[in-house]
Amino acid sequence: MRHGLLHLLREVFRGRAGPSPVADRKMDRRRFFRAGLAELLKPLDAAIAPLAQAAREVGKLDAIESRPPRRQGMDRPWQRPPGALPEIEFRSRCTRCGDCVSVCPVGAIRIDHGGDEGGGYPYIEINDQPCVLCDGQPCMPICPSGALQIVPLAKIDMGTAHWFDQTCRRTSGEDCTICLDDCPVGTAAIELKEGRIHVLENGCTGCGVCQNHCPTDPKSIIVIPKSSREPR
Repeated sequence: MRHGLLHLLREVFRGRAGPSPVADRKMDRRRFFRAGLAELLKPLDAAIAPLAQAAREVGKLDAIESRPPRRQGMDRPWQRPPGALPEIEFRSRCTRCGDCVSVCPVGAIRIDHGGDEGGGYPYIEINDQPCVLCDGQPCMPICPSGALQIVPLAKIDMGTAHWFDQTCRRTSGEDCTICLDDCPVGTAAIELKEGRIHVLENGCTGCGVCQNHCPTDPKSIIVIPKSSREPR
């Protein structure tokens, strides 16, 4: 009985005394190997870090290269301001100063210096605001480079309007004459013949008022820019 009690006490106190020397040796051995492995990996980590950074930068370049190329305004013909030279010459002469933009009384002339719209040169977006052929056309005389030439109203050529009877209200029986009534040039540019809209190419300035005011969707009369008739 006494021996059994002594054995029990030894077991209790042995547990409180902490790990055995054998366990301590095993723990010290593990710590040694961990510390050694960490020291061995330090140069490897120092070598991998720049490679990882380089890989991240290459990934950024790949992402940039995979983006679609930015449009530079040559994807379609653009409506140029009154008096514009032929497209190639217009681009070579225009300094993109923006003077014609600032003097346009109705804000029809725009410029996108980023190059996405109009190729970065002055242009007119007819559906937003057409040219109204205002008195004096101040955009032409203010141009310092000659990209816009001073021409009389009858000689202005920004494009030519084309009528599409398929969508026109007149085809469905309505007596719509908005394009006729609102044209700044009048019957010199557009007229009604046997109930059909007739555009006079030599008289149409391509201002775009008819297109802008046309009530149908899609538009039943649109302006084909002058630049579409020229090499770009």
